[in-house]
Amino acid sequence: MPEPVRDRLEALGKAQGSVIVVGSMNADYTVSTKRLPKPGETVNGGAMKVLPGGKGANQASAAARLGANVQLLGAVGEDANADFLLSKLDEAGVDTADILHVEGPSGTTLITVSAEGENTIVYSPGSNSKASAGYVQSHRDTIAACAVLGLCLESPISTVIAAAQTAHEAGVTVLLNDSPFMDELPHELVEATDILLVNQHEVAQLLGLPDEESTDDYDWYEVVSRFTDYGFDRAIVTLGASGSIVIEDGRWHRVSAAQVDAVDTTGCGDSFMGTVLAGLAAGFTLLQSAQIGSYVSAYAATKLGAQSAYGSAEEVIEYFS
Repeated sequence: MPEPVRDRLEALGKAQGSVIVVGSMNADYTVSTKRLPKPGETVNGGAMKVLPGGKGANQASAAARLGANVQLLGAVGEDANADFLLSKLDEAGVDTADILHVEGPSGTTLITVSAEGENTIVYSPGSNSKASAGYVQSHRDTIAACAVLGLCLESPISTVIAAAQTAHEAGVTVLLNDSPFMDELPHELVEATDILLVNQHEVAQLLGLPDEESTDDYDWYEVVSRFTDYGFDRAIVTLGASGSIVIEDGRWHRVSAAQVDAVDTTGCGDSFMGTVLAGLAAGFTLLQSAQIGSYVSAYAATKLGAQSAYGSAEEVIEYFS
């Protein structure tokens, strides 16, 4: 690990700025298999594990474990999974005081993980669908006091828009993860978003690019221009094991991936985003934050699950020493 990245990791716990995530919490029902099943096929799997997940909770947990001051806004149900999810967030150091409790089940996902660490995921929103725009707006002062807001699309779109607009009006940096993917983002959401995060497949669909096996074939200056036309001057495109591309001020920068033997890639993208949120709250640039995220997300791939695989700054530094 380069010394500047290590120094920034160590500095995350001393940041003055705070992070707020508005998003989902899910119980991840996870099974490991030798390979992923084809359509209509049944394969044998290992023991079922229930792990804490949800993109919002994952991103908040990753940032908090790195030492950032993080609060999560969202909704859990009235089932046993609600207590389980909240306890895991508390363990990570996430402020859960203002999370909404509603009738019905909490959010869940069904995840299959192959021996190569690849996965398939099916999402059932449950209580996440009941975190309303009004609920978010009732925490306007809390959002206005943070340095950066993290959003994904596992919450109702009206809620996501309300959160983005509330933060934008207060001058808070808004980072949006377009996942689950929406190829036509609402105009008002684009206007209220400062930074977009997508993966290599999503960027192709969003901007009308060929979905190449290798992004080495892309003209990244053309990608920068198309992002600008869409409404984003700042963006990150994650490339899996190939790292990421950071776009800012009309330029692009490639961030190399940290190399590990992957066990499970579930939640790695969320750990990357959580790290970027923590980095921005600490006053680092988007590029510097992505460079830290490369190591944090790679560390997460060495263990099973999402939140259960996330490490502290000290653990990540030790692993790559």
